[in-house]
Amino acid sequence: MKALSKVKILDFTRVLSGPYCTAMLVDIGADVVKIEPPQGDDYRHIGPFLEDGSSSLFATVNRGKRSVVLDLNNDADRAVALKLAADADVMVENFRPGVAAKLGIGYEALSIINPKLIYASISGFGQTGPMAQRPAYDIIVQAMSGIMSVTGEPCGPPTLIGESVADVVSGLFASWAILAALNQRHITGLGQHLDISMLSSMLALQPLVAARLFASDKAPKRVGNRHPISAPFGAFIAQDGMFMLAVLNDKLMRSLAAVIDEPLILSDPLFATDELRFQNESVLRAYIERWSSRLNAHEAVELLLAAGVPAAEVLDAKQANALVGNTRPQRQPVKFSAAVNDQLAPAPKLDEHGSTIRQHAWKII
Repeated sequence: MKALSKVKILDFTRVLSGPYCTAMLVDIGADVVKIEPPQGDDYRHIGPFLEDGSSSLFATVNRGKRSVVLDLNNDADRAVALKLAADADVMVENFRPGVAAKLGIGYEALSIINPKLIYASISGFGQTGPMAQRPAYDIIVQAMSGIMSVTGEPCGPPTLIGESVADVVSGLFASWAILAALNQRHITGLGQHLDISMLSSMLALQPLVAARLFASDKAPKRVGNRHPISAPFGAFIAQDGMFMLAVLNDKLMRSLAAVIDEPLILSDPLFATDELRFQNESVLRAYIERWSSRLNAHEAVELLLAAGVPAAEVLDAKQANALVGNTRPQRQPVKFSAAVNDQLAPAPKLDEHGSTIRQHAWKII
């Protein structure tokens, strides 16, 4: 049995944040019914496309779900949605605030017919407040969260992270909140409304940035491919490219000095503490790169790892997925010892399960 076996989730989400949330819950056993408009989730029509013509984006975040088409402007279809909601454990939506209520599926309406319902709303800026009605996409939230201001080279422009991280992290926080609410329901017997803001999620993703801000009351700046407060901690030059090195304590510093054959740096007052090593990072970097520039990245990493110093080559996405044996569809990364990690079902075709769901609500085919 998986952790969420017998938990029934009604998924009114589309694109990425909401579907990512419910995909995480599918992976641990939830029965997720995906409600789609007649044209389907927007992601069904956005590439890249697989050989069968289906969207790889859609397949990635809608694995294992069941699909039913319901036009919520149609009274009969809305009645089916309400019937499903009356028997659901969880509902997730990522409409703009107020839209779900106008469609007749807002929290206030559904909590009356199902007081045990856990209702999660994911939006750009929360359900209330002066920014609630602002349109939000990942790049908009990245820009407003401050994360772009600390990403990139010091002399370069603010830089987007190479993933739709605002969507993904808000989906993660939504799944975390749903699990917490399910546990609380065991105590109270009642559901609740969960308000998940993409902007707040992105701020919560930056504890190191927040610590630096709160300590100095100054906005942290970009530092490029190195750690903002520790050294040597970042990217270094090898003969054929770059590699990453992470030294955070005196023990590792001693090991590094031995590997690069520079024992004198251990007695140099410039490098006596992590703070001093950071202040004199350029001098320390010169010692390290005098050694590493004679080696290719793989050789440098192998020597460092043999001495117990954390280091890595910089891999591309194909290499990284091959390294950990990722499968298709991609799933959550946790292995549960008390649950069978069986093969996940693929993403559904549009309205693939519509007939059964419309007739029998939660009956599984």
